[in-house]
Amino acid sequence: MAVKMRLARAGAKKKPFYQIIVADERSKRDGCFIEKVGTYDPNQDPAAFTFEENKTLEWLGKGVQPTDTVKQILKKAGIWQKFAAKAA
Repeated sequence: MAVKMRLARAGAKKKPFYQIIVADERSKRDGCFIEKVGTYDPNQDPAAFTFEENKTLEWLGKGVQPTDTVKQILKKAGIWQKFAAKAA
């Protein structure tokens, strides 16, 4: 079972809001997930994101692969650098 960290869409039509989740890659975009680790709101200027840093680093340490978009958000939040420094 491959596990990914990805976005799950929420919010109204034309006003997206995303949850950053850890889920099996075979599950649907907005389907069941293992754990919620953060949020992303692209409607704000600049785009707002929050993470539960401990959970996020724990999942990355377990080998969860983030999608390209989530990886960019992790880099902006500074969590990816902490993970890379911890792994090295």
